[in-house]
Amino acid sequence: MSVPKLSQTSTNRLQDADSTEAVRDLPPSAKLVAKVLEYNETMTQSELADETLLPPRTVRYALNRLEDQDLVDSRFSFSDARKRLYTLDIE
Repeated sequence: MSVPKLSQTSTNRLQDADSTEAVRDLPPSAKLVAKVLEYNETMTQSELADETLLPPRTVRYALNRLEDQDLVDSRFSFSDARKRLYTLDIE
């Protein structure tokens, strides 16, 4: 089983001190989801589950933990209002 490749963006937003501190105490699943969102601008829960190879329930838990820490923004998808799009919210 191979691990999916992550597309890279020009910024590495989780490297600054404030971001590292905010992510440090989160569970491993939340750290993985944050790292995947760092490299992929916007993703749905199902895309995150596919990319991280985590179960959907674990991805939901990770996203809830990241939202509690104000590290993730979510909005409704214009193409499918049943889905939410998640973006890493770290300056």
